[in-house]
Amino acid sequence: MKNSFLSTTTLMLLFLTVAQLAPCQSQIIAEATSNLVITCAGCHGTEGISNNPLWPNLAGQKKEYLSKQLLAFKNQDRKDPLMNPIASSLNEKDIELIAEHFSKKKE
Repeated sequence: MKNSFLSTTTLMLLFLTVAQLAPCQSQIIAEATSNLVITCAGCHGTEGISNNPLWPNLAGQKKEYLSKQLLAFKNQDRKDPLMNPIASSLNEKDIELIAEHFSKKKE
């Protein structure tokens, strides 16, 4: 009986700990995305709509397309004097977060 109580208590504590971490994880992702998007906003606008005809709108582009283009800039398969250095500092998760963010914006 004592072991059963201990197991139930342990499971409850584990559940509560995991339940508390979930919002923290999503908040961390939101903050990371926000920090990344600030870099993009200088040229592409905070909502992914550029106010300069030289820079494309990112809002509403497909996530896969945005990821592919950022990866091409990162790997220097696509050349641009502004984008290559920015993209080279991004890791795979950064690219995924940026692409996800702008794909959900409306043009």
